[in-house]
Amino acid sequence: MDYLKKFHDEDWHTPKGRIIREVVFGINDGLVTAIGFIAGVTVSMADVKMVLLSGLAEMVAGAISMFFGAYLSTKSQREFFDNEIKRETREIDEMPEKETEEIREIYSNLGFKEDEVEMIVKRVTSDKKLWVRFMMREELGIMEETFDDPLKVGAIMGISFAIGSLPPLIPYMLMDNPFTALKVAVVTSLLFLFGVGIGKTTVTKGNWLKSGIEVAIIGSIASVVGFIIGKIVSLVVGS
Repeated sequence: MDYLKKFHDEDWHTPKGRIIREVVFGINDGLVTAIGFIAGVTVSMADVKMVLLSGLAEMVAGAISMFFGAYLSTKSQREFFDNEIKRETREIDEMPEKETEEIREIYSNLGFKEDEVEMIVKRVTSDKKLWVRFMMREELGIMEETFDDPLKVGAIMGISFAIGSLPPLIPYMLMDNPFTALKVAVVTSLLFLFGVGIGKTTVTKGNWLKSGIEVAIIGSIASVVGFIIGKIVSLVVGS
């Protein structure tokens, strides 16, 4: 029992372990999108208030988009899992011999002896809920942990995107010169990305320095590429 308790207390079994992907993705996407966007707007408009308003509008629109995108994708995944479980349940009811044989094959392939396999088969098939749960995990690869709440995932993604969008905008709230604000925004964004990389090691248990540098570099590259593409598009449209 102590072992099982310890197993379920591991970080990757906890909610924070399962949402780390959404948090890092949302924050990184929000920051990269924001810094690329305001860089292009700063060069085009050279007006602090207009850059700030445009950046805030982009942040809200992006957060809403991320919310609905994550909500719909998670909901679709959950619907697919539900349909697979219903199909498996129906097969257990209509073709119990076939499903029983599948259990034998699974454990035989794992190296269990025939008498051990039969003991497991007898135990699993004695309880309908256990049988369905077993087939979910072993045949379909579906575990209860994968049944995320679409609203929760959507909210996490939307909020994370908004949080990531804020650091590049803060200098524009405090400064009058848009180009000075842009320089400070770039530095602020790099520091924030570095902090995100460090923060995720509380779950991943990786090297904090390596993680921080990795996230900062990847975010920087994505921001530069986004800025270059934006400039090319503006030049093409302008011409």
